[in-house]
Amino acid sequence: MTLSVQFMTMISMVLSGFYLGIALDTFRRFTPYWKRKIVLTYFMEICFWLTQTVVLFYILFQVNSGEIRFYIFIACLLGFAIYQVFAATIYKKVLEQIIRIITNIYRFCKRIVQALIVQPIIWTITLLVTIILGIARVIWKLILFILKLLLTPIGWILKAIYYILPNSFKNFLKRIAGFYSKIKNILVKWLKILKELVQKVR
Repeated sequence: MTLSVQFMTMISMVLSGFYLGIALDTFRRFTPYWKRKIVLTYFMEICFWLTQTVVLFYILFQVNSGEIRFYIFIACLLGFAIYQVFAATIYKKVLEQIIRIITNIYRFCKRIVQALIVQPIIWTITLLVTIILGIARVIWKLILFILKLLLTPIGWILKAIYYILPNSFKNFLKRIAGFYSKIKNILVKWLKILKELVQKVR
């Protein structure tokens, strides 16, 4: 390598070390969000360092075609040390301010979306459901009223026919009604037993 290439390599690696310090502090700032998940923590650590390795090697490749020398590591460490001494504290404060601004913007946009889009949709759906249920209730009451009007005369006619029937046939109908009542009670009892068994199994 020529002296100019070596000089550019040194400058690039010092700046790369400085960048690495920024990237590391940024990464560490968000680490607590997944720190409790061990698998995700290892995955994020591996991805971060692989990404930084690729970035640094790409910069080195652009400067000197990827030739690695010992002083390259020294220059990178120098840039990292310069960042830690002179810029780490300032950058962390700036990063916190940026995160706070982005968080406030996100919350503001979320409130706007809630107020202008989500809430009107919820209100509209609630109003439509209320109207539909009200209409269905009115229609159901109307149907019941019509059925009552239709069935009341039929009930009167059936009662009149029942009084005309002979006593033997009336007794037969009563026996049928009693048998139906017994069957109904037995079915209700079995259903209760089945429900209790299902609850015990659960």
